[in-house]
Amino acid sequence: MAEHHPSDIQINSRQGTAIHPVEADGQSLQASGSVAYWEVKQFRKWIPWLIPSFVIANIVMFIITMSVNNCPKNSVSCIARFLGRFSFQSLKENPLLGPSSLTLRRMGALEVNKVVHGNQLWRLVTCIWLHAGVFHLLANMLSLLVIGIRLEQEFGFLRIGLLYVISGFGGSLLSSLFIQSNISVGASGALFGLLGGMLSELITNWTIYSNKVAALVTLLVIIVINLAVGILPHVDNFAHIGGFISGFLLGFVFLIRPQFGWVSQRYTSQTNSSFGANHKFKIYQCVLWIVSLILLIAGFTAGLVLLRRGFDANRHCSWCHYLSCVPTSKWSCNSETTYCLSQQVGNQLNLTCSSNGKFGTYILPNASNSEIQVILQERKKMTKSLKSLIQPKSLNLWVKVNLL
Repeated sequence: MAEHHPSDIQINSRQGTAIHPVEADGQSLQASGSVAYWEVKQFRKWIPWLIPSFVIANIVMFIITMSVNNCPKNSVSCIARFLGRFSFQSLKENPLLGPSSLTLRRMGALEVNKVVHGNQLWRLVTCIWLHAGVFHLLANMLSLLVIGIRLEQEFGFLRIGLLYVISGFGGSLLSSLFIQSNISVGASGALFGLLGGMLSELITNWTIYSNKVAALVTLLVIIVINLAVGILPHVDNFAHIGGFISGFLLGFVFLIRPQFGWVSQRYTSQTNSSFGANHKFKIYQCVLWIVSLILLIAGFTAGLVLLRRGFDANRHCSWCHYLSCVPTSKWSCNSETTYCLSQQVGNQLNLTCSSNGKFGTYILPNASNSEIQVILQERKKMTKSLKSLIQPKSLNLWVKVNLL
């Protein structure tokens, strides 16, 4: 689940005595050559429009999802029925005020079985545009506005857009290697990618910032706190970790800036040897760029190959599950799975469900999905998870939705 991040920290102040490149005549630079103009433009403020567009897109997708869900038609109990087809599932089924898990699956939630056996790799991307409920959506979108707008102002829509989407993909990829029995939705992987990009940007452009240590410590505290929240149950912390690592490496590739002194010396009429620099980038910047690019390509390639082979990382790492949930006396990390076997006899449905070693048989004449769902809710109450409907003539797992 995406947590609301504190207000962004100001780590972009430059050393006040240096000549800022944008003080040069922008029109003359643009006329002198596109390369020169682009190098100077990297220090200018961009007008953010892509991040607000992402927020609007997520809201629109949630509205469409609720329309497809159509609770009054498909469920017995709904909240805010005056909203018509946009009303919410009951709090027992979805405490976040949102659709059913069946609807999320239809809309493109991350479901490893369909990715591996159904060749639906697109779910690795579509899941980051879906949200489990109003509360989930609000938390993620507020975080996106706080973090994303500042980054887009600094680096422009292209680089931040790519950083967001690729980080979200990386979060989904790592999640699918560890969490394979549940479905996941949410933009938190992409949001953690933006946080990772902020950290690597601070490191790779270290020389152009003042108050560096304070900015670094503040940013690290924010990251640690948000990752720590991911150990709560029903939160997909593997998506957070995967998105953060992807964004951290992408930051070294996308967010690298030329040395401030080099740009000032080359593209302004004023000259001052104390601010000059012979090379556009420092050696450590180039090394980080190359190493990060190699790790990204290798990591994504290996992850996709393992995913396609149905690799379950938990079998090879006995302690890794603690990264996503740590059991305490207050909660359990074990997902209690309910199995239901249905048999259709004429217009009568015989439903046999097993949960925690207990069996129950239900005979339902002319059963509808909503009636089956009521029985499932009676069999197992999981107030912080969503349940999938059981389809006739099939053996299904009770599906929990993890919040990215």
